[in-house]
Amino acid sequence: MRVVLGEDQYLLRKGLTHLLEDHGFELAAVVETGPDLLSALLQHRPDVALVDVRLPPTFTDEGLQAALAARREVPGLPVLVLSQHVEQLYARELLADGRGGIGYLLKDRVFDDDTFIDSVRRVASGGTAMDPEVVSQLFQSMGPARAQPLAALTAREREVLALMAEGRSNAAISERMSLSDSAVSKHAASIFAKLDLVQSTSDNRRVLAVIAYLNSSRA
Repeated sequence: MRVVLGEDQYLLRKGLTHLLEDHGFELAAVVETGPDLLSALLQHRPDVALVDVRLPPTFTDEGLQAALAARREVPGLPVLVLSQHVEQLYARELLADGRGGIGYLLKDRVFDDDTFIDSVRRVASGGTAMDPEVVSQLFQSMGPARAQPLAALTAREREVLALMAEGRSNAAISERMSLSDSAVSKHAASIFAKLDLVQSTSDNRRVLAVIAYLNSSRA
C-alpha cells in the first residue's frame, strides 16, 4: 500500500516514516511543503495521503488545501489529515465530499500504533476515521438553531455518535460500550431521528451524513 506523507516537523516525519514502513506501507513520497505535497499527490496517486494541515511556506492551511486540490483532480483520493488543529472551513469541505476515503485525526490524541495504523488502512480502503474531538468542534461551530437537536441527545447517544464518527460499525460500538447489538441499533436510530438524518447501515455513509448535516449549517 503506497503512501504520500506531508509533514514539516523532522522528528515526526521520521517517526511516521518508520512506523508506516514497519507496518508494510511503501512511502511513495515524503514532502515538507504544500506545493510539494500537491505535486506528489498528483504524480504518485497513492493509496492514501497522510497530510498535516499547516505546512510551509506560510504554515496556515497549505496541507489541507493541497489535499482538496488533489481530490478535485483525482476524485476519491483517500486523505487522512493528521494535525494539531481543526480548520473548520476546509475540514467541512473535505468531509462533506461524499466519495469516502477521508479522515481527520488530532496529533495529541493518537495514543497507540495499532489504532493509528487501523485508521490509515480504513481510509485507504475508502472508509472514514474521525477523531470525536474534530466532530465536537464542528458541532460547536453550528448556529443555535441548528445545534438545538444535538442538545436532545442523551449522554449515551453522544457516546454512540462519537464512536460512529470514528468509523466504527454497530458491532464494534457494541463491543466497546458493552451493549447488545440491538441496544446500539436503537441508540443509532434515535440519533438519526433527532438529527433528522436518513438511516444507513454503511459506516462511512453514516459519518458523512453527520458531516453533511454540519456542513449544511454554514451561513
